Amino acid sequence: MNLTKHGLALATGLVLSLVALTVLVTGPLQADDNEEALVQRIKEAVIEELRESGVLDREVDRGIKRFVERERAARRAAEQQQAQKADLLAKNVRPVSKQRDHILGNPDAEVSIIEYSDFECPFCKQFHKTAHRLVKAFDGRVNWVYRHFPLGFHNPAAQKEGEASECAAELGGNEAFWGFTDKVYELTPSNGKGLSPAEMAAIVKSVGVDQDAFIECYESGRHAARVQEDFREGSLIGISGTPGNILRNNKTGDVMVRSGARPFEALQPDIDFLLN
Repeated sequence: MNLTKHGLALATGLVLSLVALTVLVTGPLQADDNEEALVQRIKEAVIEELRESGVLDREVDRGIKRFVERERAARRAAEQQQAQKADLLAKNVRPVSKQRDHILGNPDAEVSIIEYSDFECPFCKQFHKTAHRLVKAFDGRVNWVYRHFPLGFHNPAAQKEGEASECAAELGGNEAFWGFTDKVYELTPSNGKGLSPAEMAAIVKSVGVDQDAFIECYESGRHAARVQEDFREGSLIGISGTPGNILRNNKTGDVMVRSGARPFEALQPDIDFLLN
């Protein structure tokens, strides 16, 4: 690492002084003098003097500080570039559709929280409460759109729970979908452990769906393609983990990628910005 001008000047002065002292003590160098040993003694004396004076420690500290600052700046630049790329991809997110999507809240809200989610993701379980709170807080100006993104390492449970939620929607409509979804997140142990078909059948019964019809739908697997369609769609716009959240102004098309289980306090100002 480079010394500062002050430190360099001091070090140079020390070297010259030590050289001069060595010459005074030993006399002028002769041809048969051991120059290598003399140079080594001078180097050791310089290092010792720098250490005792504190110059060496200060320069090391400055060098470490400069290195850390450069690393932080590089990391910030990389994160900013990644965020810009994510926002660019997210602009291609499919607009909210009343016919296709599961929407909680005002279907005509100005801003949508579009969540690509995995029923077995513990972070989705955590974010589920936050999204409910956001919809309620914005009183009709924000809705929540649920799309499937079952991660491979949570399957088959995540995929099958996604299919079960679609059966609930088929048989009981939007209200049954959200009732089923809320209960799954409440009861699942997450991380791929999942709920059994019998447990899911009990949930659909509690939200007013006929159990026999649900079991027939679930065992048919007819909604497997729908779940995977959401997954492929999310992958194409840069979703790689869950919850993969995109905040979208439905009038302007402006988007913000806000992945992860971010708290209410972090997302509220972002939604305010999109609304205003």
